[in-house]
Amino acid sequence: MAPAQAARVLDETRAATLAGQRARVAPRPVIGQSWERLLRGGLDPEQDARCGLLAREEVKRRQEASPLRHALSAPWEGLLPAGDDAPHVAVVADAEGRVLWREGGARVLRRADGLGFEVGADWREDMAGTNGVGTVVVLRRPAQVFDSEHFLRAHASWTCAGAPVTDPRDGRLLGVVDVSGPLETMHPASRAWVGSVAKLAEARLRELHMASLERLRAVAAPVPARLGGRVMVVDADGWTAAVTGMPYTPRVPLPKSPSAGPVWLPEIGLCSLEPPADGWLVRAGAEPAPYEGARIVLDLTRPRRCSVTVLGDGDSWAHELGPLHAELLYLLAVHRSGRSASQLAGAVFGDPARKVTVRSEMSRVRRCLGAFLEHRPYRFREDTAVELLLPGDPDDLLPHSTAPAVRAAPAVRGERAVTVP
Repeated sequence: MAPAQAARVLDETRAATLAGQRARVAPRPVIGQSWERLLRGGLDPEQDARCGLLAREEVKRRQEASPLRHALSAPWEGLLPAGDDAPHVAVVADAEGRVLWREGGARVLRRADGLGFEVGADWREDMAGTNGVGTVVVLRRPAQVFDSEHFLRAHASWTCAGAPVTDPRDGRLLGVVDVSGPLETMHPASRAWVGSVAKLAEARLRELHMASLERLRAVAAPVPARLGGRVMVVDADGWTAAVTGMPYTPRVPLPKSPSAGPVWLPEIGLCSLEPPADGWLVRAGAEPAPYEGARIVLDLTRPRRCSVTVLGDGDSWAHELGPLHAELLYLLAVHRSGRSASQLAGAVFGDPARKVTVRSEMSRVRRCLGAFLEHRPYRFREDTAVELLLPGDPDDLLPHSTAPAVRAAPAVRGERAVTVP
């Protein structure tokens, strides 16, 4: 189909769909879904897309903080031909949809300026409509938007293709690479083209990360062997540089905001974190020993974020609980005299014979609470204060639990906080 004819069809589809009518040619699913999001959000398709730009100082700050400035120098060259006659604009935006870098031919740059497609501009989907930056931020995958597939009428003569760039260390979105221009200058393969550029950028980021990890490894490799025990050195994102005394794992999931001191890490248990240069020294300890004056807080007020916290003088840690562990600790907090493995199996599974499962799960719980939990029967230590935080509405107590004892919870259910003697 010729570009002019394609533009007419797209314009008819857009006009009918946004008017709530059945279009002769339905929009592509990715476009139709974007339009639905924007109509629900109340964006006016007739509004001027040009909005406030970031201050020059803020743009510079974001450029300097963006990992993409180290990863796109070589791929960037593949987006634009040499000279000042490039028929399209190449853009890099951050994860918020703010344009940080832009290059292109002088003529097409002037046209982009008229659309507000400038450095510092906000091209999030809910601000600039369906487009190759904001829609890609929402979808987290490459997308191409032709002509009147743009939600805003002001963008109807523009065509763009964008692809996300994600951080290979943790998968978070770093930004979007986009090429844009008039319909007649773009090709259906532009989406694959810009996607390849994004993958090259991710490969470069991976190389930079491995080089950084090798530098940390060169400095930290002797440390675990010298200290002995179960020790590892990881970088700031938890990737392992050196390990001794325990199986090698490529990455350790650290807390979102790690700090020096005790912490509970999945599959390792209670550890201490110490901050060597550019990473963390992780010392895996034995079961935590009880100490006088300790207090355990079992927080069940948030159904999907149950947690247990051990509080003491200068030695405290917290651990988020899965559904089954939350059920088991809730029952032990309510029944301070203790419960046998068969009693817990009956209370949780409705089957006293499932003792092996209970013992296996309680061994995992003990990696967090250690000797604060006793067994035969399972119970909290008598000299440890246990505070049970419950939701205000009884129906919010572990609402997804099918455990018979939870569904028939005792009278303490529904109180805001209970200190169990």
